[in-house]
Amino acid sequence: MFSAPCMWMRGGTSKGGYFLGSDLPKQSKERDLFLMGIMGSPDPRQIDGMGGADPLTSKIAIVKPSARPETDVDYLFLQVAVDRPLVSDAQNCGNLLAGVGPFAIERGLVSATKGTTSVRIFMENTGQTADAIINTPDGSVEYNGKAKIDGVPGSAAAISITFKDTAGSTCGALLPSGNFIDTIDGVDVTLIDNGMPSVILRARDMGISGLESREELEANAALKQRLEQLRLRVGPMMNLGDVAEKTVPKMCMVRLPTNGGAISTRTFIPHRCHASIGVLGAVTVATACAIEGSIAADLANIPAGYQKELDIEHPIGMTTVMLDIGDDGKVGSAAILRTARKLFDGIIYAP
Repeated sequence: MFSAPCMWMRGGTSKGGYFLGSDLPKQSKERDLFLMGIMGSPDPRQIDGMGGADPLTSKIAIVKPSARPETDVDYLFLQVAVDRPLVSDAQNCGNLLAGVGPFAIERGLVSATKGTTSVRIFMENTGQTADAIINTPDGSVEYNGKAKIDGVPGSAAAISITFKDTAGSTCGALLPSGNFIDTIDGVDVTLIDNGMPSVILRARDMGISGLESREELEANAALKQRLEQLRLRVGPMMNLGDVAEKTVPKMCMVRLPTNGGAISTRTFIPHRCHASIGVLGAVTVATACAIEGSIAADLANIPAGYQKELDIEHPIGMTTVMLDIGDDGKVGSAAILRTARKLFDGIIYAP
């Protein structure tokens, strides 16, 4: 039986285990077997582990001191599949990212200052960087606060995260096909990567209104089959190759906003419908809204000015993304507000 120190945290609207890299097996095969063991995968209920029978609660963050002078820590995100023996590093997770700064401070990788503490994070999955501002009023992490995010009950201390150099971080280009719109099997799509490889589609083109609940979409077998057929087709077009066993690209269906936001979304990640929307998924959709000629831009309500605050509607509320637009009309940086909470800190065991 292998064991390791672990901190379980809610990061944004996700939940998972946070580890120091030095506390896990060095070989990736042994590491992945351990992580599947602690989550209870593969099993739809994950009854023999800590996973919550949902991709959003079957996640891992591995953190270590950074050798790069411009960043404090390196963060590797791993998605542990629920009902398959698979651990994937093919994407980032901007929600679990919210807990990386607090975890780094708690583990002594970053010294806290009174007031707030900046933690500069290198995201190993895609080579991006993010700056997180953590509330540390007395020199230690404060989790309680008044910030609220849709999808999480109650309130907590605000964590501001600014992303840099996200365009094409996985696919090699913001628009990896070189087109604003591609037509696949008669369906118009925008293929885009501003931190999360995503396929943007009109909800109506997929035979839905885009206002359905997560449960309704989960039960729509024909929709899921069609989305997967499209996803497999666009994988090579996005420089992702064969994506049959990958968790990217995400499939995001959009429509006109209905609650005062910029656009309304329903996202598959890729085989389950997201309860809300991922952080970097929201950043990528917001960027698509700001690109004239994209699927999203035709449906979005975009505010004027170089600094744009876009509320991305999802099944349980909204996620707000701040975009800085340069004089050339391109997105320079994106910022988002998240919260995190420490749930337990101790030793975790795998069978």
